[in-house]
Amino acid sequence: MAVAPVAASAADTLVMETTKGRVVIKLRPDLAPKHVAQIEKLVSQKFYDGIVFHRVIEGFMAQTGDPTGTGAGGSDLPDIPAEFSRAHFARGTVGMARAQDPDSANSQFFIMFADGGFLDGQYTVWGEVVEGMETVDKIERGEPPANPDKIVSMRLGQ
Repeated sequence: MAVAPVAASAADTLVMETTKGRVVIKLRPDLAPKHVAQIEKLVSQKFYDGIVFHRVIEGFMAQTGDPTGTGAGGSDLPDIPAEFSRAHFARGTVGMARAQDPDSANSQFFIMFADGGFLDGQYTVWGEVVEGMETVDKIERGEPPANPDKIVSMRLGQ
């Protein structure tokens, strides 16, 4: 018997308006409280507004959150220590990008297009798409994309 997904309340969601449409992300502070707090702080500063999806790989994921658009940038906030969990990287999972150092996550994140179990326990899961995966599927592919889509705005629970 399948368990029905729990609807996210406004208090624990992000609404991301992209050039392709709206995406609603349920936050997972139960899995990654420090990561969720960092994302919420950046969202409150409107950090993500106008940032492109700079690395979008068909059948894998769409990555964003770098103000330079190169994949090498981040915010002025300190990096966050890893909060690895047993959560599975399934389609719609939102994970934190990082450099080789597990404690180097800052502002970049990715949304999974497909199952990515090989990431389980190696990257921090901090959210899941609960509405708008069809929008995520439309994001322009490329590393970097020739005409990258961007986050128009990202706000807490609207």
